[in-house]
Amino acid sequence: MKLVCLDLEGVLVPEIWIAIAEETGLKELSLTTRDRNDYNELMKYRLSILDKEGLILEDIQTIISKLEPLDGACDFVQQVRMETQLVVLSDTFDQFATPLMNKLNFPTLFCNTLLVEKGGRISSYRLRQNDGKREAVKAFRTMGLEVFAAGDSYNDISMLKAAHKSVLFRAPDLIKKKYPDFDCAENHSQLLAGVRNFLKHVHLPV
Repeated sequence: MKLVCLDLEGVLVPEIWIAIAEETGLKELSLTTRDRNDYNELMKYRLSILDKEGLILEDIQTIISKLEPLDGACDFVQQVRMETQLVVLSDTFDQFATPLMNKLNFPTLFCNTLLVEKGGRISSYRLRQNDGKREAVKAFRTMGLEVFAAGDSYNDISMLKAAHKSVLFRAPDLIKKKYPDFDCAENHSQLLAGVRNFLKHVHLPV
């Protein structure tokens, strides 16, 4: 049995924190895991800025509700789900992702959780588990699944390395040069072709 695992932001939807930065005018929030590979450091930095500016969860959710899936993403998700199983593995948070999942017709999502105080202040966050994307792929493999993975950022690399077949999707040149062994796709048609090629072949354990 085969399974497709996808990152969310940058693959199916826009980068959430970049959208927040653009909407609020806070350029400091535009940093993503494409820029920094230490996720915990990045999140602490983001939450400190939200605190400083007095932004609460409702403010962020209002911005996210305006986002739409990337061009071609909805059709891609629908087609993949018709041909095999699909799971979205993301470092985002369930409080952020729900409206976006609705627009993608609710694919299965594994992500993290924000810790929110009564007034809406985001005090911290809880990871589903450390390196959750890679651990999910490893767990799927222990169940005998053959796994295809796609992502675009530094925080996707361990997941991509753990899968049988992986693709960098619209990744920055710096990441593509650093990890030349991964195939690359620049649009969802190319990514779908990669998935279909994966489905045609048996992938032995490594």
